[in-house]
Order: sequence, then C-alpha cells, then structure tokens
Amino acid sequence: MRGAGSCRLALASSRRLDGQGALRRRKKGPNPTDRAKPGTKRSLIVERSGGPLGAAIAGANVHDAKLLAETIEAIVLARPDPAAYPQHLSLDKGYDNPSGRGAAEQAGYIPHIRRIGEEKLDERGQKRHPARRWVVERTLAWLSKCRAILVRYDKKPLNYLGLVQLACALLWYRRLHRIQEARAN
Repeated sequence: MRGAGSCRLALASSRRLDGQGALRRRKKGPNPTDRAKPGTKRSLIVERSGGPLGAAIAGANVHDAKLLAETIEAIVLARPDPAAYPQHLSLDKGYDNPSGRGAAEQAGYIPHIRRIGEEKLDERGQKRHPARRWVVERTLAWLSKCRAILVRYDKKPLNYLGLVQLACALLWYRRLHRIQEARAN
C-alpha cells in the first residue's frame, strides 16, 4: 500500500520495475537433509594441510561428483605440468562413480577414491590409515565462522561466491601471518 494523496491509501500497481520482484536465487536448491529448505552447497579443493585452493557453489540438491569439474577449474594457482610431476587427488566415497573419476582424470589428476563398501585394512585385517576427509571438513568449519557465508544473504550467486573466495583469501592471510610470527620468535 502506498500513500495516495491526503490520508488515503491505495494499492500499488502490479507492474514491477527492473530489480524488483520475487527473490529468485540461482545456484540454490532444496536441501535433501533439512525438510527441503533452500540451501547452497560449497565445494572446496584444499591442499594437504587444509589451505583452500579453489571453491565452487551450487544448489544443495546437486551431487558432489557433478560439481567436481567446476571445483577443479576454480583453482587459483598455476599447476605444474601433470606429465612432468604426477598429481594425486584424494576423494571420498561420494565421488565413486564414472563422472567423478572422469572429471579427475580429465583434469590430469591421479584419482584416489575408495570404493563404496570397501575399507582400508592392513595385513592383519585392521584399519590402519584413517580417511583424510577431516582436512576438508576443518576448512569448511573455518569458512563457516564467517557470518556472511554461514547464512546466505546474497541474492546473486556471483556475490556469494565472491564472499567465499574472500574468506578463503583471509584464511591464507592468517596462515601466512602465523608462519611469519613463528619464524620471528
């Protein structure tokens, strides 16, 4: 309702101007684990100690393996030649399908993906080397400490992706600062 003259109210016209209207967020989909509330999935590729190398976003209902190629393309560092220096990519069981393996091999990585239902056992039949998924989960937890990333307030996906990338840069800055302080002492 808008004011229409002296103390009278009138309904606004049904015509919408550019930028007005219903909130239409792309790269947002129903979360399969949370009563189908709309949500965004953050996909990260990290180095051995947890430093983020690339990030991609998609709707919460997109499978991880479909997002792998986009995440690998989002790496911001120049990679060495895969023919001269073989590069390994450790993935969890969610990527154990042809599209996950194909995306890793197409990018020049040697994929290490545990088969679904298979466990790593040593000669005595006991688990010896635990999964390294916690490195990525820890980095996602560090990113979740940023309020603008934890709850998506942005309407446009590029703005949200920019915030995720800014938070990744902030993580690298903090790591560099800690390393420099340790060397100074």
